[in-house]
Amino acid sequence: MSPASKSGRDREPTAAEARAEVEARRETDRAERTAAMEARFGDRVPGRAIIVVSWVCTAVFTLAAIPALVDPRDAVAAFFAVSVVLFVAGCALFMVVLLLAAARSRDDAMGIGGLFFLAGSAPVPVQRHLLGSMGVQVVVAIGAAALDPFTPLAFGTLVPTIGLALCGLWAVRYGLFPARST
Repeated sequence: MSPASKSGRDREPTAAEARAEVEARRETDRAERTAAMEARFGDRVPGRAIIVVSWVCTAVFTLAAIPALVDPRDAVAAFFAVSVVLFVAGCALFMVVLLLAAARSRDDAMGIGGLFFLAGSAPVPVQRHLLGSMGVQVVVAIGAAALDPFTPLAFGTLVPTIGLALCGLWAVRYGLFPARST
């Protein structure tokens, strides 16, 4: 070993030192992100209409699922129709979101987690509402399909597409993404 490497100037950091450095950098990044969120959004929640639409879709889907489970013979057609309409609307909105995201990605570094799951791109209240609404859609869809399998209730599992697309719409319109580095 050379004397320089024994003195510590050229040595690799230990695992503990490297981990401490990563954690310090993570805390710094988190503080910067929090400050940027506060500066951009403050106490207001932008895109309230998107949040309301998400909860309305969830409510309509849930209200269609209840009678379909209670009396499948009479109400399953309405549940099927609601499921298909919400799925098709979700697919159409998904295509619009992808086009808007492609245009915005020229200037901003956007990732899938930030775009569709609002990770680091939306304030916590927005995340709670949009992801909570989508979570309810998933629970209702899986619950309905599990309670009466191999019936048109299985189409309900396609409905959370609208929740995911609405998350993407909020993120592409209002989300905070870092500028793309050149």
